[in-house]
Amino acid sequence: MSGQIADILLALPAVLWAISFHEFCHGWVAYQLGDPTARDAGRLTLNPLAHFDVIGAIMLLLFHFGWAKPVPIDPRYFGKPRRDMVLVSVAGVAGNIFTALVVGLILRFFPGPFMASPALGRVMILMVYVNVGLAVFNLIPIPPLDGSKLIYPLLPRSWMKGWFYLERYGMIVLLLLVAVGVVGAIMRPVMYLFLRLILA
Repeated sequence: MSGQIADILLALPAVLWAISFHEFCHGWVAYQLGDPTARDAGRLTLNPLAHFDVIGAIMLLLFHFGWAKPVPIDPRYFGKPRRDMVLVSVAGVAGNIFTALVVGLILRFFPGPFMASPALGRVMILMVYVNVGLAVFNLIPIPPLDGSKLIYPLLPRSWMKGWFYLERYGMIVLLLLVAVGVVGAIMRPVMYLFLRLILA
């Protein structure tokens, strides 16, 4: 039990960084594409308090997958809304994968300090796990996760209204799938592949 509590505490820096950078990347790319909504809402920041979602953060701490409070995006500012929504959605996932890759490279080429300090080494490993977990989780194509936005360009325009309607119930469906283990079963092999490539 004490080991689990220690692991949760050591994972806290990874969780705070992962959710903050994920949402910042969404907001930054949206801003570059002409949408100032995130900036005007004070969400174009790495301050974790601006992005904190209690349930999502607890999920990240305990299971290494979860979510943050979504950054507000207004597609009406975009020149090409379908394409630009995909770019904004990919940005958060890309930010987490980038973080995991950088930390993995640091561990591979500069292992000395982390071998000398088991706690610091564990923090770095958890940084990889949490960021990979957040990235893979968000690729699941269930609203409101980023993966649901990636299929926008594939949907006929006549289906869009119905898809937006389904988004109201996406979180309920998602939590049910998490509870019965479907999400974990989907994520495990994908996470294993990423972690093997990064930490090998």
